[in-house]
Amino acid sequence: MKSFTFERAASPQEAAAAAAAKPGAKFIAGGTNLLDLMKLEIETPQHLVDVNGLGLDRIEATEEGGLRIGALVRNTNMAADERVRRDYGVLTRAVMAGASGQLRNKATTAGNLLQRTRCPYFYDTNMACNKRQPGSGCSALEGYSRQLGVVGVSDACIATNPSDMNVALRVLDADIETVKPDGATRTIAIAEFHRLPGDTPHVETVLEPGELITAVTLPRPLGGTHVYRKVRDRASYAFALVSVAAVIQPDGSGRVAVGGVAHKPWRVSEADAALTSGAGAAAAKLFDGARPTEHNAFKIPLTERTLAAVMTQARN
Repeated sequence: MKSFTFERAASPQEAAAAAAAKPGAKFIAGGTNLLDLMKLEIETPQHLVDVNGLGLDRIEATEEGGLRIGALVRNTNMAADERVRRDYGVLTRAVMAGASGQLRNKATTAGNLLQRTRCPYFYDTNMACNKRQPGSGCSALEGYSRQLGVVGVSDACIATNPSDMNVALRVLDADIETVKPDGATRTIAIAEFHRLPGDTPHVETVLEPGELITAVTLPRPLGGTHVYRKVRDRASYAFALVSVAAVIQPDGSGRVAVGGVAHKPWRVSEADAALTSGAGAAAAKLFDGARPTEHNAFKIPLTERTLAAVMTQARN
């Protein structure tokens, strides 16, 4: 691990200003992803800003009838919150499908939003990776790509977003609140927060230098049946081959988002509209323009079958 300096911030704006003042600085809270990457020298920040003491660890009702989940709420506490369990069941189920109990006790809302890919070529510093070293190439394109993306990919990167929570937030149409170094705040729709790889896969979100996530807000409860189903190689502590987050209404309409297939949690409005016509019709819309490899083409029919099982579960 490379050496670094460290400070504790006293307010969100102070944290943002401190990170912006030192190029390459990183925020640290639970550290469940960042510290691993630092040990491998994939991430080499020269300065860390500890944000644990900023009071962003509460879940509160909003005036609009939704919930505001602080950036530092631990995953375990989010999933266990009575209001989340009752009104946003897909989020509880997604969070509980991720990682292990020990990691969920440390991992935070904001950290999960910013979780980096588990592409094996990103983690292997002997291999070319545009996400790790821009312009070096993408070893995954000609390598073993079973775990990697099939839609929204580019010639520069076929990595996937690894987060279960992000898929649930996408189906719920969550918003992300931030503060900038000058104290200005903004709200970013989850649909716009994560970027597709394009020619710059190392730029993963629309956050500006020093911009700090302060909360995630959920809209009024959607009703319907909430389902999260994750397909993986082993029953626990494994990332999704594919995952499906869905909110299905009694008439069969609803919304669906998919994980394990793209650089961001994947949702297509045309797929939502096609749900009443069945899983096959919705999957066709989800994967319009897909570019699978020989190793991961199975993800497309696997997603369709998983969505069909989710829809059956919602009806019963």
